Amino acid sequence: MAENEASRYSEGTPCWVDAQLPDVEAGKRFYGELFGWTFEDQPQGTVRALKEGEPVASLAHKTDGRMPTVWTVSFATPDAAATCGRIRAAGGRIVSPPLPFGDLGVTALVTDPEGAVFSLWQGARTPGFGRRQEPGTFAWVQLYTRDTEAANTFYGDLFHEALFGPDADPAFGRAPVTDVFAAEMPPHLLVHFATEDLAAALAEVARLGGRVQVPPFETSYGTAAVVTDNQGASFALLSR
Repeated sequence: MAENEASRYSEGTPCWVDAQLPDVEAGKRFYGELFGWTFEDQPQGTVRALKEGEPVASLAHKTDGRMPTVWTVSFATPDAAATCGRIRAAGGRIVSPPLPFGDLGVTALVTDPEGAVFSLWQGARTPGFGRRQEPGTFAWVQLYTRDTEAANTFYGDLFHEALFGPDADPAFGRAPVTDVFAAEMPPHLLVHFATEDLAAALAEVARLGGRVQVPPFETSYGTAAVVTDNQGASFALLSR
């Protein structure tokens, strides 16, 4: 699959990201200025973000104030119901069972055995990202977990070919939560967006009302910094 000709995604490939926000209009202003995104309304009530006319993310209004303000990653699957069955059998949990998302595909919200939340996407008319791995688009997702060995077993069994197959080129890593965050931070998946100039991007986050949560640090996949937007949703900026 060419990076920016996303005709299809193999099972276990990160294929979409979405943010649940209290104020979608404020989110549009923040991410539009930070990443150069434009936006279009969707019939399902979400807002699709575009980079140079290609879909890269979506923003949705958080309908329940008890829900977290958060970015969520979706992994591709050819059969969301079957994948949910495997997740449940491996000790994960189904938060929201597979449901049609208009005529675009089928989505489900799930957790791994430690409680880290992610989505599944069974694409129909929309397979996922139209652009990725370039400035202002998805670049990586990192699982911060208390048990990397158990996480490798769970995700390796669930998405073996994408992570460990002979042609694997994963944009998904696993690390101990204490590598970056305080020990009491719950396990979670952190979405990374690419940037060419990390220092300039961090200054722009601050100008737009966000904040730096974890200053730049070196990883095996580039230099990253964890930030929050102007509504508290955490994400990372990644320079390679």
